[in-house]
Amino acid sequence: MKKKIVVTGGEGRFAKILKKKNKTHKIYFPNKDILNILNERSIRNFLKKTKPHYLLHCAALSRPMKLHDDNIKISINTNIIGTSNVVKVCSELKIKIIYFSTTYVYEGTKGAYKETDSVLPFNNYAWSKLGGECAVQMYKNSLILRLMMSEKPFAHDHAFDDIKTNFLYHEEVANILPKLLDQFGVLNVGGKLQSIYNFAKQHKKNIKKSIGKNIYPPKISMNLNRLKKII
Repeated sequence: MKKKIVVTGGEGRFAKILKKKNKTHKIYFPNKDILNILNERSIRNFLKKTKPHYLLHCAALSRPMKLHDDNIKISINTNIIGTSNVVKVCSELKIKIIYFSTTYVYEGTKGAYKETDSVLPFNNYAWSKLGGECAVQMYKNSLILRLMMSEKPFAHDHAFDDIKTNFLYHEEVANILPKLLDQFGVLNVGGKLQSIYNFAKQHKKNIKKSIGKNIYPPKISMNLNRLKKII
């Protein structure tokens, strides 16, 4: 059955890939002038007009990570308050929300984290995304995706050779997303466990190795058993 979906952050990196990949559903990609997550009225007006079955909440402040330390106001407004506004309106209009979170909410000291494991973010970006998760958790018609996602080719000139993760490219996430729409709760979404360097060099042969132990937690990988059963 063809579904109507609204994607916040309609001009973002992932949204552009999803727009190319989608062959099944009617998807709206409003920009922030049309759907402003900091304005409940803006959200409500667009959702009442389009009447979607799902809202994919991709609008977020991410890079550069330093920004979340230097300007916590914009981080809080976008990732916590903006998400809370979206959840409030979705709950009012009975629209399912699918929230794009991050694997960085896990502490990163043991690896292979299950969805039911405790969370303890290691930087302000992750705290801001966990703040958004708190609002989403209050609305039961929801799904939280804890993602390890990257654009292709890798955005940086260096990649950590000593940190193993479950990165997926945007295209891969877009391909599996239709299978996830009717899930609920929290779901880890990622790919093969490998070093960030090995992941990056697949599509960026000249990438250089670097050491991440003073920047990243040593074991940030996820348990993907639930995802594998779904897809």
